[in-house]
Amino acid sequence: MKANHDLVEDIRDYWSWRSATFDLAFGHRIAPGPEAHAWAQPMRDHIGPAPARVLELACGTGEVTQLVHDLGHDVTALDFSEAMLAVARTKHAGKPRLRFLHADAGRTMEPDASYDAVLCRHLVWTLVDPEAAFADWFRILRPGGRLLIYDGNWARPARSGRLAAWILAQWERLSPDPHYDAAMGERHGDIMRRLPFGDGLTLERLEPMLAAAGFHGLQHIPHDPIARAQRRTNGWRNRLRTRVYDRFILLARKPG
Repeated sequence: MKANHDLVEDIRDYWSWRSATFDLAFGHRIAPGPEAHAWAQPMRDHIGPAPARVLELACGTGEVTQLVHDLGHDVTALDFSEAMLAVARTKHAGKPRLRFLHADAGRTMEPDASYDAVLCRHLVWTLVDPEAAFADWFRILRPGGRLLIYDGNWARPARSGRLAAWILAQWERLSPDPHYDAAMGERHGDIMRRLPFGDGLTLERLEPMLAAAGFHGLQHIPHDPIARAQRRTNGWRNRLRTRVYDRFILLARKPG
């Protein structure tokens, strides 16, 4: 296995390479309307009244950034890929209450107790040192602050998703989707095999680690409203993709 330093650089290079077409792969762009509303609802319910100081980790091309910023919060959007940040900055040029930060989500270097909320989408499974990252996120939250995680188990289909996965595999064989291939190809697989959560990110693994970092009051938030909204705005291939993996939303709190 390569050293973590090499893995971090491989992750940075891979997502930088994908930045120009990232929004074209299913699950990355958030369609306006029902899907955007569904993604934003947990933020409305749990971040607290605006304006809160919110740190978005691994902001990528700035899709989630738009949702949390539109709720009226003061947002810092962080990513360690300069190529991803360039796309996000272009999308959000000139907006007030928004700054972009080139930094590592696993070691933010932000001041202690400086944020009311931290949120991330599809980041946790990529962490090379999750325990250190969770401790860092706990440190930068103010007492009573919230951590909101959107993620899933991308290592294997859910039991209920195996048929959908099989149908999609045949579909891809007959009519390849180039953007999906980029998202789930060999380079992606090589990175996943070397990650701590490479064999699967589950709530059963994640929750004790967050508790060990000091978080409490862990709460599961249904992901189904997002999947249902995605099925309303996508074709059949992407509708099937909403059924393959176990996806979840988790809220944790810093005591205060």
